[in-house]
Formats: sequence, structure tokens, C-alpha cells
Amino acid sequence: MCKSNIVNNRVLYLLYQPYKWLFFLPFALINTLFFGILAVVVSTLVNQRVGSYFGGVIWSRVNAFLTPVRVQVTGKQHIEKGRSYVIISNHQSLYDIFVVYGWLGIDIKWVMKKELAKIPGVGFGSKKVGHIFLDRSNSRVALETLNAAKKKLVNGTSVVIFPEGTRSVTGQTGAFKKGAFKLALDLGLPLLPITICGTKDIMPTGTLDIKPGKVQMIIHEPIEIRGHNEESLKELMDKARMVISDALEPEVSYT
Repeated sequence: MCKSNIVNNRVLYLLYQPYKWLFFLPFALINTLFFGILAVVVSTLVNQRVGSYFGGVIWSRVNAFLTPVRVQVTGKQHIEKGRSYVIISNHQSLYDIFVVYGWLGIDIKWVMKKELAKIPGVGFGSKKVGHIFLDRSNSRVALETLNAAKKKLVNGTSVVIFPEGTRSVTGQTGAFKKGAFKLALDLGLPLLPITICGTKDIMPTGTLDIKPGKVQMIIHEPIEIRGHNEESLKELMDKARMVISDALEPEVSYT
């Protein structure tokens, strides 16, 4: 079961505000731009996998460390080295990106909303390392984008999709969209379900009310897609959603 551990002491919260506004947020903006440029340079001079490590993994760990957020990971034994997956996770906060990118430990490509391409540093860095920007308003373009991305998902490189399509306000797992599951069927890749908890309290949706604390990521056993097809897609979606949501529990705060 997931448990979060968030610092909610009122005095500590007030003391944290000057640090957040005067140091952390300005530094996070600057280092996002820096790591975006670094990702472009390394991807050009070496390759996308190394560029993604410097521009993604290290970037995530730096910002989590400075928040500060401690990340506990369980279930890494379920990842088979060299195997590619369609990774699906619940989505509570922007900090989910730091957690998955920084601590999953495998080369990943994100499926991201096209609007994120406009963020300085994030946009051009993400494009250069091969992340996938999806136009959700145009299903034909979205399908063409995913089809073009298929060739990237080999030799252990996996794709990460938040099947809810948006961040949960309550912290509970919302309804899943079909895209990730259709992609898994089309590519013949297993699903790798992940449960993240605690990030909603670190940074709630739609706010900059950041708090330090501890979060958890649970990596579940892969779900094989053999035997499934379009007709059993809902069954596959329900199974995956149950695996992810069953690991969540009402979040407990500590003073």
C-alpha cells in the first residue's frame, strides 16, 4: 500500500515559503532551461538515450532533492532488462514526472500534451531526446504521431502514458482513456503499471503550493497483452486500473 509523508506543520510551512519563492522556484526555472539545453547538446553529440539521462533523470533528481522530496521505490524487480513496455501510471501532480523520470531506472519516452512544448527548456529539450507531443484535439494527427513513435520503442526503451489524460484533483484514480492500451496491442508490448502516491500533497493540481515530504512509487508486475484484442480492450483497461488504484489508500499526513 502507498503512504505519503508530507510536512504539514504550520510553522515549518511558513518558514518554507521564503525558500520556495526566493530560491527553489527561480532555480527550478533556470535549471530547467539549462538541462533542456544540455539534453539538446548531448543528444546531438552522443545519442538520445544519454541526452535523456542528463536532461531528464539528473534534472528530476536535482529538483526533487531541492524541494526536498524523498522518493521510495518498490517493485524494480518486475522490470526485465532490455525489454520495452507501455508504462501506465496514475497522475496526481507535475511531480509525477520527477518521480518516474528520476527513479524508474530505464530509458523512457513520454507522451506529452502539445501545450508542454511551449515551456522554455522543456519543449525543445524534450523534442530533441525523442519525447512525443500529442495533439489530443485531433485524433487523426494523434494517431499519426503515435505510429511514427513506434520505431523508438525497442531495446528496452519504453513509453510512458498517463491513461487518465489529466491530473487527478482528488488523488483517486480517474477513468482511463484507450490510447495507451491500443498502443500496447498494436506494438505487442506488455503494460507496466505504476502507482504513485503523495505527489498530490507535494504540489496539488493547479497550484504552486509546494511542500517537502516523502512520496512512493510502486512498480507492479507487467500485464501481458497476449490473448487480448480490440474486443477485450475494456477488460484490459479495467484490470490495469484496478492494479494501480488498489495500491492507493486514503493519504495520511504527519505533523
